Amino acid sequence: MNGNEFGRLFRMTTYGESHGDAMGCTVSGVPAGVELSEAEIQKDLDRRKPGQSMITTSRGEPDKVSIQSGIQDGYTTGTPIGMVIQNKDARSGKYEPFITAPRPSHGDYTYSAKFGTRNWGGGGRSSARETVNWVAAGGVAKQVLEQSDYDIQIKAHVCQIGDVVADDVTFEEMLEHSEENEVRCGDPEAAEEMRELADKYQKEGDSIGGAIYFECRGVPRGLGAPRFDSIPSRLGQAMYSIPAVTDFELGIGREARTATGSEYTEDWEFSADGDPVPVGNDHGGLQGGITTGDPIYGEVTWHAPVSFPKTQKTVDWETGEEKEITVTGRHDPVLPPRAVPVVEAMLACTILDFMLLGGRINPDRLDGRPGEYDTDYHPSSPQNDPEDADTHAKTIDDD
Repeated sequence: MNGNEFGRLFRMTTYGESHGDAMGCTVSGVPAGVELSEAEIQKDLDRRKPGQSMITTSRGEPDKVSIQSGIQDGYTTGTPIGMVIQNKDARSGKYEPFITAPRPSHGDYTYSAKFGTRNWGGGGRSSARETVNWVAAGGVAKQVLEQSDYDIQIKAHVCQIGDVVADDVTFEEMLEHSEENEVRCGDPEAAEEMRELADKYQKEGDSIGGAIYFECRGVPRGLGAPRFDSIPSRLGQAMYSIPAVTDFELGIGREARTATGSEYTEDWEFSADGDPVPVGNDHGGLQGGITTGDPIYGEVTWHAPVSFPKTQKTVDWETGEEKEITVTGRHDPVLPPRAVPVVEAMLACTILDFMLLGGRINPDRLDGRPGEYDTDYHPSSPQNDPEDADTHAKTIDDD
């Protein structure tokens, strides 16, 4: 199976199935000298993990990350970082009825048609559980960006569930309010309505779709390349890779279809520093696929979860029967609340990759001091610690 890697210089390669022994990823392209905290990665994993509230799946996964390689004394070494997240609460029995009778609107049939087999427990590789790896990789990317010379900030929040739409909120309001409620919405009043709507569909044995708004601030101008390696094309790949995503917009997005050229065009003026800057930001911080230095913003849309306890129809290719099935188990009634950290992770991975490709961050080492070997983050030799008798080494001049 191909398609398990994302990124050019900052690259994550993932593995694992929903009900397998573990999920995991290898992240390459991380510069040396980054003080990498497992606890900081865990914070984002805790935001994504199941069982957080009554509007998420009850699957009891701690999603505890373990860094296996790529660090020395708490700092990255420039070599691949391997991370593992064990699966602790897999229950595959409920998926046995669908081994040869595919669930409607899932990847069951298409995976079997492509490979002639599949891991069927919990949806296997097609499960959204695989995004736990992306959040782990995004946790690494965030720490690289935070310790760089650039003040890049990334935040997302749930802006719509069903027909409940949040008011426009500022970046600061997203930071202040989105983690205060189970829906992860920066508009507290809309969050209450969203929660009530999610509860309603859950009680009815149904589900509902929604959307996430995101914003990236502090991204320097001049990142991206024309056409296939433009910022929009790479962000589109990142967002459409997330399971159940049906739409991705940058800037004013779909509103552009009714805007005239004179309304959409942004004139140029000089900033206080004397640099050309666009008047307005309907383009979402991008022109010609390259960053302008203004905030990058947009929305991502999810369809309703297609696992719900109402009767559905399928066919069993092994018996030749038409069947009525009920998809029981532990499933989310709405996806965006747990997808907020996934969106932020993919934004961080993509932006960091462009920062490395554009030379804004040294791909080899964060301090940007090529050839310098005596650094604060280089390990010390126990030979130089006379108080450590167990590891104190003799030099060739010792008798």
